Amino acid sequence: MGVERQQGGFYQPSLFEGFEENPRPDQDGEARSLSVRHEEPQASAALNPARALSASLMEEVTKLDNLNQAFRQVRSNKGAAGVDGMSVADLRAWVVSHKVEFIASLLDGTYQPQAVRGVEIPKPGGGMRQLGIPTVVDRLVQQAILQVLEKILDPTFSPSSFGFRPRRGAHDALAQASRYVSEGRPIVVDLDLEKFFDRVNHDILMSRLARRVGDKRLLRIIRRFLEAGMLQNGVCVERHEGTPQGGPLSPLLANLLLDDLDRELDRRGHKFCRYADDCNIYVRSLAAGERVLASVTKYLEEHLNLRVNRSKSAVASVKERKFLGHRLLEDGTQTIAPKSLDRARDRVREITRRNRGVSFEQLVKELNSFLTGWVTYFRHAKAKSPLTEFGSWVRHKLRCVRLKQRKRAKSIAEFLHGLGVPWNRCWTTAACGKGWWRMAQSPAAQEGMNTAWFQAQGLVNPPERYLQLQHQRKPPDTMSTSGGVGGRER
Repeated sequence: MGVERQQGGFYQPSLFEGFEENPRPDQDGEARSLSVRHEEPQASAALNPARALSASLMEEVTKLDNLNQAFRQVRSNKGAAGVDGMSVADLRAWVVSHKVEFIASLLDGTYQPQAVRGVEIPKPGGGMRQLGIPTVVDRLVQQAILQVLEKILDPTFSPSSFGFRPRRGAHDALAQASRYVSEGRPIVVDLDLEKFFDRVNHDILMSRLARRVGDKRLLRIIRRFLEAGMLQNGVCVERHEGTPQGGPLSPLLANLLLDDLDRELDRRGHKFCRYADDCNIYVRSLAAGERVLASVTKYLEEHLNLRVNRSKSAVASVKERKFLGHRLLEDGTQTIAPKSLDRARDRVREITRRNRGVSFEQLVKELNSFLTGWVTYFRHAKAKSPLTEFGSWVRHKLRCVRLKQRKRAKSIAEFLHGLGVPWNRCWTTAACGKGWWRMAQSPAAQEGMNTAWFQAQGLVNPPERYLQLQHQRKPPDTMSTSGGVGGRER
């Protein structure tokens, strides 16, 4: 182990080992261990949903295996530093030096989180999204709590909730939505919760959590996380509502609060899909949709103190709205939403900015990283035609960049001639005096930098990548829970 540490390796099981399980008095004055026994079975009473009101969940949180797993997850997630400036790389040394008092403060319920670092990022549809970045140590605590609470809370959530849940994802939500639409529900009630993560009522959320968790130490620490101040622009602001995005625990708490909405929709017999704060309800007529929108809006505002954004919420045909980047047709077929294509083009424009000063090879590498993930996400959509058009547009952008990098007419002509284009056509294009975009449309540029040339440069071709993924899809009866619409594309 010593050699591994000297070489920069990480001996993960040893991180929290060596902690003395010193007894501390309980409420009756009798001594008990600071940590539960390692040989205790995994299916302990504290992790049994039927006995979740036990008062020993913090012992589960501070189990050495749980803390080591939390550390590995925080390290894997990386992320920026919080208000104290500590990086993920510094966390291990901090734990080694402070683990005794760290675990003791958790078991005593005296652990005090630090303020979160406020950061605003632009939303794809306009406006700004508020993030709250906890310190690395606070992220470790939140992750350890999440790993315990998730086993208790997640099994009780609605089957129609898909966001930030284990073994569930966006493709599962889309598959269920497609099924509802194909069964004759072509109208969607698209609910948009206004600044949901910023307006979560702490009292309502903690009351929901206290219904299922009886460990007051754990409840106190979670409350402190909710109420921790936010440091932004040098000013620390108190928070009396909201659970800012950025910490590991926020998605679970959001699902817990919105579980009330899920139960109400289930009670009314609605067919719906919810992914975090994005909720779509599928009905058979516009009139029914209007009634549902009005009643659900009233429920959210009166029972959960949440606001519905009336300007963004709507009742419309499914083909007029988007859900998780997709547009559904009235037969349930998934396609790529036009706004998703627009966002993809914006991302390509950002990567291929002609004033970036990076090599063409680096541009191709960055584009491949984006295109591979983006096409993979839409692998279950009917998307061959739009992806073919999109791939052609990407190649046009790269032709434009490559010509711009050559700068002068002589260099451009020599470059095109080197690709096999006759000299007269090379000079006609190089000396045309047109802008870079129009020059990239010229026959000479398209002949020299054709699809085969881009393939030789290693560029991912979106429609080809899509067809490869289509061939890899499983039959409907063996399709995994990672998502996808039943049946193959015809």
